[in-house]
Amino acid sequence: MKRIIRSIGRFFHAIYSFFDRIIITPITKLFLKITDTFRNNSHGLERILNRKSSLIIISLILAFAVFFIFDRENTLLLDQYADVLYNQKVTAVYNEEAYVVEGLPEAVDITLVGQKRHIYLAKQAPSKEVTADLTGLSAGQHKVKLKYTQSITSLDYKLDPSTVTVMIYDKVSETRELAVDILHKDHLDTKLNIEKVDLDRSDVIIKGAEYKLKEVATVKALIDIDNISNPKAGEVILKDIPLVAYDAKGNVIAVEIVPKTITATVTISSPFREVPLQIVPEGNIAFGRSIKAITASVNSVVIYGDQETLSKIDSLPVKINVKNLNQDKEFSVNIDRPAGVRDISVRTVVVKISLDSESSREFSGLGIGTENLDDRFKVQALSEADSKVNVIVKGSKDILENLDPSTIKPYIDLKGYTEGTHEVEVQVTGGDVRLSYTPKTKKVKIRILAK
Repeated sequence: MKRIIRSIGRFFHAIYSFFDRIIITPITKLFLKITDTFRNNSHGLERILNRKSSLIIISLILAFAVFFIFDRENTLLLDQYADVLYNQKVTAVYNEEAYVVEGLPEAVDITLVGQKRHIYLAKQAPSKEVTADLTGLSAGQHKVKLKYTQSITSLDYKLDPSTVTVMIYDKVSETRELAVDILHKDHLDTKLNIEKVDLDRSDVIIKGAEYKLKEVATVKALIDIDNISNPKAGEVILKDIPLVAYDAKGNVIAVEIVPKTITATVTISSPFREVPLQIVPEGNIAFGRSIKAITASVNSVVIYGDQETLSKIDSLPVKINVKNLNQDKEFSVNIDRPAGVRDISVRTVVVKISLDSESSREFSGLGIGTENLDDRFKVQALSEADSKVNVIVKGSKDILENLDPSTIKPYIDLKGYTEGTHEVEVQVTGGDVRLSYTPKTKKVKIRILAK
C-alpha cells in the first residue's frame, strides 16, 4: 500500500515539476522584470495612472481585447455546426421535346456546414434548386453530377447523392384512341344511370421512350362521379378530365399525353320499368296437402337500371320454401336484385300461402314440344306414342276443375344432342305454380336429322 502511495506521489510531483519549469518559472521572471522596470520609472507611471482620461483609454483597450478573444472563440465553435435539408427537389436541364430521361431521383438531401447564424438564414431563405445539367448529352447512359445553387455563399454543402446515373432516350410519339373509365359509379343515386359519355376528342398523342409506348395498351379518360355536384337526370359538362395510360395488366405507364386533360359531356338518365312478381314455391309440401291460394303484399315493383338490362326483365321471381308445409303460413321474403338492376322500389314482400286437401286430375294426349334444339337439325318421334304424353296434375280440387289443358307444356330438352336416335326424358311445366305436374311416360324415343 505504501508503495502505491509513493508511486502516486512521485506522479503528481513530476506533473508539478513540469508546469513549474514550463509555465510558473517563466511567468514569475517576466513579472519581476516588469516590476523592476516600473520601479525605476514609478513617478512617470503614477502621473499617467492618476489621469482620468488615461484610465478610460486603458479600460476601453482591455474591453476590446476581451471582446475580441470571446468573439473569436465563439466563431471557432459556430464554424463546426451542420444541418440537413431533406427532400430537396431535383430539376433536370435538357431538351424535353427531343429526349426522355430516366434514373434521375426526384429529391436529394443537402448537408449544410458553417456558422449557425448563416445556416439559419439559409433555411429561412427561399429554397434553391438542385439541378442536373444534361445539355449536350445524347441518347445513352451517362453519369451526371448534381449541383446546388446555395443562397448563402459562406456555407459549404454536400449532396446525397451527389452523382447519379441516368438513361437518356430519344422521344417518339404515337396516336392512340381514347377509352372512358367511370370512377365511383356506386356513389351515384341508385335510381340514376350513366347513359353515355361524349368526349370532346376521340384520340390523343402519347410521347415517350419507344419501349414505353409499346407497353401502353389503352389510354383512358377518368370520369369521376364525385366531381358532379348534385347529380340528376340530364347533361353535365365536366372539364379538365385527367388522362391515364395503362398496360395490359392495368398498371399505370408513365408517358406524356397530349393534351393532358379533355372535356366530357355526361348524360344521366333514370330508366325504370314496372314488372310483376312471380311467386315460386320450392319443395314438396306435406303429403295429402296442396296449395289453394298465394297472395302477396305487392304484386309488382319498379326496377331501375340501364335501358338494355330493363328490357330483358319481364318479371322478378320470389322463391318461397314450402317443404313439408302442412298449414297456412305467412312468409316475409327479400326480393333479390337481378344483375344490372341498380334499385327496386320494394325490397321485401309478405307472401301468404293457404293450403287445401290434395286432389289429382289426368290430362291425356298432350303433344310433346322441344327446347334447345340446334338450328342445324330437325327432330322426329319414332312412334305416335313418343309424340304425346299423359300428364297427372295435383292440387286443390277447385283449381283443377277450372284448369285449361293448353297451359300444360310437356317438352324434351335437346341441348347438346346431335344426329341419331336418342331416348330423352320428358319434362312438364304449367302456368299455375300452385299445381304439380308429372308425366306418366318418363322417356320417349326420337330421331334427330340434319335439315
